[in-house]
Amino acid sequence: MTTTTFSLNKLNLRGLWLGAIAGIIGGIPFGMLMGMMGMLPMVGMLVRVEDAFVGFGVHMVISIVTGAMYGFFAPLLPQNWRTAFFAGMIYGVAWWVLGALVLMPILLGMPQMVFMIGEMQWFSLMGHIIFGLGISLSFLPMYRRAG
Repeated sequence: MTTTTFSLNKLNLRGLWLGAIAGIIGGIPFGMLMGMMGMLPMVGMLVRVEDAFVGFGVHMVISIVTGAMYGFFAPLLPQNWRTAFFAGMIYGVAWWVLGALVLMPILLGMPQMVFMIGEMQWFSLMGHIIFGLGISLSFLPMYRRAG
């Protein structure tokens, strides 16, 4: 078993970069799913442009940032497939709650929709779990290889 040293005094740049790449890997299938569900124009509205291509770009920027965040903290976890699997699922669910159920409605000027769960939100949960797994399961081998 490999132990990981981590210090908040030393910025984990390697984890940030690998996490950003993992965010791209996780964000692409999630973005494709959102495209098939017709949700990308709504994501584009975060920058006031109701367009699927803009929405995909905004989604990918968010994916890179959230992937980098995962990469910053992931080295604190045991670096094995089981942990990566469960961490990815939990990370996806956490971003579903924070992103889809809280931030999106607020940022789109619909605070009454916070924590409202309908059919689209359940599909969104599936997409966020796929996203989280894409990040965690791609981060692990990159992190191990770069170690």
